[in-house]
Amino acid sequence: MEEENKNVENGEVVELDEEIKTENEGIQISSDVVAVIAGVAVSEVQGVSGMSGGFAGGITEVLSGKKNLAKGIKVDIDENTAKIDVNIIVEYGSRIPDVAFEIQNRVKKSVENMTGLKVEEVNVHVQGVNTDAVMNEKEEDKSEENDTENSEEN
Repeated sequence: MEEENKNVENGEVVELDEEIKTENEGIQISSDVVAVIAGVAVSEVQGVSGMSGGFAGGITEVLSGKKNLAKGIKVDIDENTAKIDVNIIVEYGSRIPDVAFEIQNRVKKSVENMTGLKVEEVNVHVQGVNTDAVMNEKEEDKSEENDTENSEEN
């Protein structure tokens, strides 16, 4: 018996048939796949209103009718490492540093768990703030005030 292929557990000798490999030898993961994984992770973060993908991304989404999960995400892969840039639009009232920190943690964890790549950077770029919800609330409040004023006059 060879010493290299033995593992001692609780006084028992267990033979290992082959060495366990943790590297992704021969497996190449597309940057588009990593972008979709990151996009799903970002969409789960509270406070993210949407992704900012630019003009071309918006046209392809409209024409295809499918939601582009990789919209607003740029991935650079070098051998076993990845650098990810995320462009987001936050909801009004969300604390931006908390949202960005949560995005960084979730994207890093998701990509590393699913692909085996080492994520070196997750850069979050806030492209805007969505104030639609705030504007809708203000309009609803004004319409309710007008309704109560009209009913009081009658």
